[in-house]
Amino acid sequence: MSIKVENITKTYGDQKALNNISFSINKGEIVGFLGPNGAGKSTMMKILTTYIKSFGGNAAVNNYSVTEDQIKVQKSIGYLPEHNPLYLDMYVREYLRFNAEIYNVDKSEVEKIIDLTGLSPEANKKIEALSKGYRQRVGLASALLHNPEILILDEPTTGLDPNQLIEIRELIKSVAKEGNKTVLLSTHIMQEVEAICDRVIIINKGEIVHDKNMKDTLNGSNLETLFTELTNPQK
Repeated sequence: MSIKVENITKTYGDQKALNNISFSINKGEIVGFLGPNGAGKSTMMKILTTYIKSFGGNAAVNNYSVTEDQIKVQKSIGYLPEHNPLYLDMYVREYLRFNAEIYNVDKSEVEKIIDLTGLSPEANKKIEALSKGYRQRVGLASALLHNPEILILDEPTTGLDPNQLIEIRELIKSVAKEGNKTVLLSTHIMQEVEAICDRVIIINKGEIVHDKNMKDTLNGSNLETLFTELTNPQK
């Protein structure tokens, strides 16, 4: 089991961001984690990546507890947060070598990752000079540097133009399938989920309202319509 979540609850003051949710993800699965803004997606991802430490329930990543084995969890995952945190004044290759040192990864891996993520034409540029699409590639390259078993990607294609979106989508899919990596992917783009994911989890107001494989999810239904019905039941 790559990810196991049991009865997770998280509150911010009087607001319950997550309400006793449970799910598990098997090794090699690519799972779309969907929900409207404020549904609790990013909170759940931050718990799984050990960014949030105060919550009710239990969660494990790669069989390591997110509360008791934080370093082992962090070594097991590659995380691309919604707001890609890059050092804009650094050059692409310089930035990835810097991250390789943090991960204690041989610098030879940097060139492999640059090639894998299609960054070769931009490797000698400053990150601040890159397009949004290439900045996302840098973030993904950084997440992949230590060859993690699990990728947690929070809105990886936000703000990309259609060509960039397709490129990043195909990159994620190929990296996941070829490396047999488990992926938890948050997005608002339904076509992206249909193109990449094996399974769909939909969360609304801190609760899971749908959890099925892609075939059953799309059985006689449109994902966008289903999403609207489940997250706006009054309509």
